[in-house]
Amino acid sequence: MSSLSATLTVWAGSWLAGDSAPDDVIDALHQWAPMHIIGAADAETALSTGLDWPGVQDGAAPILLRLVRHATEADGTELRLVLPAPGDVRGLPAGTEFARAALAAGEGVIVGEPGRSGLGLVPVVEGPDVLRWTVFGIPSVPATVEHTGLGEAEYAMREAIRDAADALLQLSSVRTGRPGTDPRRRIAEALDDRAHHRYPDSVPVRALRILDSADQVAAILAVAEDDSPTEAPSASSAAAREQLLRPLWTAVRTARVAAVSACVRSAHRA
Repeated sequence: MSSLSATLTVWAGSWLAGDSAPDDVIDALHQWAPMHIIGAADAETALSTGLDWPGVQDGAAPILLRLVRHATEADGTELRLVLPAPGDVRGLPAGTEFARAALAAGEGVIVGEPGRSGLGLVPVVEGPDVLRWTVFGIPSVPATVEHTGLGEAEYAMREAIRDAADALLQLSSVRTGRPGTDPRRRIAEALDDRAHHRYPDSVPVRALRILDSADQVAAILAVAEDDSPTEAPSASSAAAREQLLRPLWTAVRTARVAAVSACVRSAHRA
């Protein structure tokens, strides 16, 4: 699983459909950290959700389930993953505190019916082994971004794996003298870390393939950006590296959102 928000979206969707138990969702969340805390973003949200404000409370996972259950009781409500990045804010409710927090975190979950008020959930690392969830009120849940089909997403990931590998060869870099290990080993370690986060049995096979492919591409890109013992030799080379990798990161986010959305839709239809 690529992010805490993806974990909550997929597992909560499976639970709402009756395919997973509440303990399954809680166990999946706790794979990220043993302690989760939760609080409201403001007094109004605290009043509507029963959360603490200011301050936080322990036992966030069961509280998240309660909030998701309550927010999805009406017909037409959605459980939606968002993975924003600078220059790519698709799916965010413009001008909201939730949008700003989700962009800073690079992830979030929207719960609600498009055009009506809803909730936004954003996780951040609070400290060693502690994750904090902040709950935001969303005045109007934005319309669903046009779905990327699984066929299109799978094809895009096959192309991205090739392009990411080519990008590593194209990057102009020089040795920095920093200690490092073989890039292939770093990629394998990153993928092994992701493998500890399991998916519900109800996840469609094609969606699972897409998520696995997206993890492969992300691992390669992370090595190219941060983990390599080399660095771009000039500012222009650094800019060229960013320009080369940015569309690949966009493809990864698009594929992940498409696959997670398909998981939720499949669970809902079941």
